Amino acid sequence: MYLKRSVFFAVSLLFGDAAFAQNSKNKALFVIVDGISYEQLKKVSTPNLDAIAKVGGITRAYVGGEKKTYSQTPTISAVGYNSLLTGTWVNKHNVWDNNIKKPNYHYWTIFRFFREAYPAKKTAIYSTWLDNRTKLIGTDLPETGKMKMDYFFDGFELDTINFPHDKNAEYISKIDGKVVDEAALHIKNEAPDLSWVYLEFTDDMGHRYGNSDQFFNAVKRMDTQMGQLWQAVKERESKHGENWQVFITTDHGRGEPSGKDHGGQSDAERSTWIVTNAKDLNDYFTKSADHKQIPSIVDIMPTMARHLDLKIPKEQFFELDGISLTGKISVSELAATKADGKINVSWSAKNNEGDVKIWVSVTNHFETGGNDRYMLMSQVPVLAGKASIDINKLPKGFYKLVVEGKYNSVNRWIVE
Repeated sequence: MYLKRSVFFAVSLLFGDAAFAQNSKNKALFVIVDGISYEQLKKVSTPNLDAIAKVGGITRAYVGGEKKTYSQTPTISAVGYNSLLTGTWVNKHNVWDNNIKKPNYHYWTIFRFFREAYPAKKTAIYSTWLDNRTKLIGTDLPETGKMKMDYFFDGFELDTINFPHDKNAEYISKIDGKVVDEAALHIKNEAPDLSWVYLEFTDDMGHRYGNSDQFFNAVKRMDTQMGQLWQAVKERESKHGENWQVFITTDHGRGEPSGKDHGGQSDAERSTWIVTNAKDLNDYFTKSADHKQIPSIVDIMPTMARHLDLKIPKEQFFELDGISLTGKISVSELAATKADGKINVSWSAKNNEGDVKIWVSVTNHFETGGNDRYMLMSQVPVLAGKASIDINKLPKGFYKLVVEGKYNSVNRWIVE
């Protein structure tokens, strides 16, 4: 058996339109505040983040992919942003640093999925860095199908008249303030269906001063700004009956003990967090401390997609590295090893319903815009938690493995 993207694309859009008609008031807002580790966040009083978490929750999280494997991902800003946008690690989205030289736009951002499924709905970005829109989302590029954003408030860093650049980077703080003011007002008045807010000042203070009063004061300022956004969301919900899902996170931690640098794979640099008001948070989120696997930045995208009733075409869904943090999921913590002509697969069963299908492809045409031939190798009860796949008759060298459950799928590569 094999999958063709075009077939599943058509089916998915039909389902998406039906769901959209039933849940037209579901909206999503995600915020990336730059460069604050979980440990640093917990050192500061954050009453507004706490208020949001009281409605939903807060969890420790991570960036950086899986250490010392094909998915290990630099703990660098734009890299983290794109992991959230696409729900994939760097081996797929191909943004390795802040230069953003050659993003692989075959791995779609949530904005592109949303635009393709619901062209009448509205998207927005409020950002202290122009490249987030022009390079990561890729507006007006042929590679993204001339992706458009309905509203954008960005590029202020290029305005040296209203925001004269100073050596202490206070202009970035002023731009962050402008971005939040515009976002809060626009959310109150226009309420885009899918929005991204990005703020930079905390990272600037981290690089300059490390663990310091300057940095922790910037975190406190950020928390106040989150209060502005939260009030705007609550006003929309109370006055218009809308159902908003808010995610606030960061793109990387910071190296210790100085708290200044990042980019490597130390626990402190990989350490992040997620705050959300989301309803129906599952055990993967709420009991992460009890499991080997804690949530990561790539889990936010499929969670918002679920909230927005965004049905992702199946072959593209198979590429996602994230797992929804809300609702039912079937499997997590996938492991796969090759030995003696077999792939031994194991997973954590998060639900006892139904079987899992184990698919294998020996190609990766997806990364260049093609289709991969997935072969159904086994089907076992999800509660089995493991399976052994005979691959003696398959070509050697590369295997793309997907374990598909009733409510989600997980994937892993074996690269020889």
